[in-house]
Amino acid sequence: MASTAGIKGEDSGEPDNDEQDGRGTCVHDDEKKHARKKKRVTHDETFLRCGEGPPGDRDGSIYRMAVGWRRDYCIADRDETRCEAMMLSNPIECMFHGATCRQHRPGRMLQIFSLKLAKIQVAEGGPVELYGYVAARDVLDPLLNYVVNFSRDDPILVEQGSLIEMTGPKRGIELCYATLIEYDMRIKTGKQEKDDLQLIDGVSLIDEMTTFFRKPFTRRIHGDRGAVDITLSCVNDAVEATIEIVVLEVQSNFSLCVGCFISGLHQEIRLFDGTISESRGLRRSVVAGVMDTWMDLKLNVGSGPSYNSDNDAEHCCTFKATNHGYTSQLVKVKFATVLVKVTWSTLSMLP
Repeated sequence: MASTAGIKGEDSGEPDNDEQDGRGTCVHDDEKKHARKKKRVTHDETFLRCGEGPPGDRDGSIYRMAVGWRRDYCIADRDETRCEAMMLSNPIECMFHGATCRQHRPGRMLQIFSLKLAKIQVAEGGPVELYGYVAARDVLDPLLNYVVNFSRDDPILVEQGSLIEMTGPKRGIELCYATLIEYDMRIKTGKQEKDDLQLIDGVSLIDEMTTFFRKPFTRRIHGDRGAVDITLSCVNDAVEATIEIVVLEVQSNFSLCVGCFISGLHQEIRLFDGTISESRGLRRSVVAGVMDTWMDLKLNVGSGPSYNSDNDAEHCCTFKATNHGYTSQLVKVKFATVLVKVTWSTLSMLP
């Protein structure tokens, strides 16, 4: 289970249980204290107690973590991770046992399946403009590995109950001892940033040992103006899969929804959901696959502006996970041809 840092209105609980939103007493940047109910700590959850951060800092809440975590995960460093995907997809120093490389072994990775806007507390109904980030920090390279990253100038439109588009991660997320999930997301409401509303802001700790035997599970991150549900899992014996999709020979506009399923799990990782009007490559996606198991990609194609499961066609392609190399498949759909390429790599022995 995920351990969570109790920071500035952030809390983790079951997504269908609002009573889990119990909160302790904290000091905000304006130095005003307000009372909150103390969170009931169960046997499998640990909450970090935090002090006060720099007043007015854009990422102020993350500085309220305990000193050890701030140091170990380089919280003050706002740079993006230096490690790229596919760094060990074609290494030169391999040791083979049969056809399998034993030099670069699979490991333990964290897979984020989805982020959903579970609850929103604004006066106006309907969709809202969201911006900000959700990022992972792991021991491989504790710099920011963005899962979501949208600027205020280019927010996304999301309504309550809808998925938040994931733009990352840039590379696989290692789960060794513990991984931090850092977030700061806001609701754009006015012309200036000071008028915007805080959705979620803080850091959650994902512990290796307490997630080891768990299938995908969902936790709710409560914030000042709503809540976000995060669904994630520890993936054992994992390798990094980099998925690149190119749409070719487009005959007319069509909707395309691409979902990824790993290791026989029914939990979808949404890779793309939009309209295709011309030949182009889609954004590269990185997921965790389980060594020697099958990863399935489902492509749902429709003639309307959005995918409709009752009327649209579904196409599937399957890839077997390995630690090196790549595989590609051509998928013929009604309005185009889709090239899917999957490149395999491990995270072990990266600098």
